[in-house]
Amino acid sequence: MGRKTKITKEMILDAAYELLDSSGIGSVGIKQIAAKLGCSTQPVSWQFGSMTEMKKELYLYAAEKMYGGLEKEMQGREAIEAFFLSGLRYLSIACDHPQVFRFLNVDDTLDTIGERPYGEESIFSYQFDEEAVKILAARYDVSLELLTEMVRDTVIYTHGLALMMLFDGRKLPKKEACRMMYNIAMKLSVELGITPESDFETLAEICGL
Repeated sequence: MGRKTKITKEMILDAAYELLDSSGIGSVGIKQIAAKLGCSTQPVSWQFGSMTEMKKELYLYAAEKMYGGLEKEMQGREAIEAFFLSGLRYLSIACDHPQVFRFLNVDDTLDTIGERPYGEESIFSYQFDEEAVKILAARYDVSLELLTEMVRDTVIYTHGLALMMLFDGRKLPKKEACRMMYNIAMKLSVELGITPESDFETLAEICGL
């Protein structure tokens, strides 16, 4: 008899992520994961103990796959350009991985993973707000209050565009949504005396749009 393949936590999370990406969190279950890995349900149950615990780790695993490397991508770039790149990544995820985006950014995490990963903090603080304000404040002579409002309004608008793509992407193509995000952020930035060094086409090329 051949040696049995050891089923690792990484293999289980990767299989769970593939199910999530293709069919949504509703398709992620112990039996479905086991079938995808070609094993019994025992290794899956043993690694995590419960589906709730597995989904908690899947949440972090998916977030890392979607947003990992963003900080490195933003390094060395002009502050407002780095901010735009984070928005373009967000919209790209909503378009290219809608089920994962929904799991991470739309579904009520109390229902899906049994807790709120942000604790008592605002979802906007957890994602882009506070870090973006710090980056911009270090570069531009604009008050923290005004920068916070600009970033907050851009993030809210970007999230709205992401939801539009999520539910009807055919009517709002990814590049058009990204251009709309860029235009509103440009408008808000210019009102504060901030002018990005890169135009939209340059940013789109960087992001592979």
